[in-house]
Amino acid sequence: MSTRFLGLSLAVLLSGSAAFAQGFSNDFQISKLGNPQPDGSMADPRANGNFRVFARQFAAVITAANGASPDTLGHSGFAFALTTTYYDLQGGSLPTVGDFRGPRILPGVHVRKGLPFSFEVGARASWIPESRMGVGGLELKWAVLEGFKYLPELAVRGYISKLINSRDFDLTAGGLDLGIGKQFAIAGMVSLTPYGGWSLTFVGASTGNVDFRPTRTLAEADTELFRDYFVFTSLQAVQNTHSRFYGGLRFIGGHALINLEVSYAFFSPFRDANMETRTIPGVLAFTGSLGLDF
Repeated sequence: MSTRFLGLSLAVLLSGSAAFAQGFSNDFQISKLGNPQPDGSMADPRANGNFRVFARQFAAVITAANGASPDTLGHSGFAFALTTTYYDLQGGSLPTVGDFRGPRILPGVHVRKGLPFSFEVGARASWIPESRMGVGGLELKWAVLEGFKYLPELAVRGYISKLINSRDFDLTAGGLDLGIGKQFAIAGMVSLTPYGGWSLTFVGASTGNVDFRPTRTLAEADTELFRDYFVFTSLQAVQNTHSRFYGGLRFIGGHALINLEVSYAFFSPFRDANMETRTIPGVLAFTGSLGLDF
């Protein structure tokens, strides 16, 4: 088992290195969402709405995975897993430097540590292939109910995730979820745990001064120092929330851990500055985890 796990880890690292070497075509280029400057030569009245749609969708992507059932590891427990999240924006698109290439995945790692009194802390890190961007996250879980023979496990989990190293764009998402599951032991050393739950996510996003004409020449930059630079309207977390439902199945055999999960985030329509009703396509995600549970 350890040899296979080491081989998989090496394969993930090599694939990440290969993607890094191919360039950064999947870096975000926020200017592609349109220029929100009201009196600019390139003004787009839908730009701020486009920014809000994109920020909320991608916030759903970076918070799409729980990666664990509601029960905790115990005060001395520890778990490490390699994860991959495949996401579908349900008709949405990503404003990247080039046309987004390859499958829409977030490979990463997820580490969890058990604490006394049915608490558990976790951290995760993932990256966007063929980009310089990554995602970091922290979580704290409390199992309100666990360890009873005829009762399910119930847990409350708080989490926060942040996009890292994105030019001109800051995105932070956090929230709270409620999970329920039940562990079934099979032949002593194997267990299966189906689980599901609901999550409420808050999204905050902002930009710096965005250059909406990045192809300008050096001479044009000298003579048009502040032309076509502007910021998008920021998203306030308390005003931008969405729900996510998820379900999964965890398998533990010895110390080996396999976890499969599916989730769907959906959003309410909103009215932009032009009083146009905008809809946000839902985000469907599938997450697979392979790791060790001690």
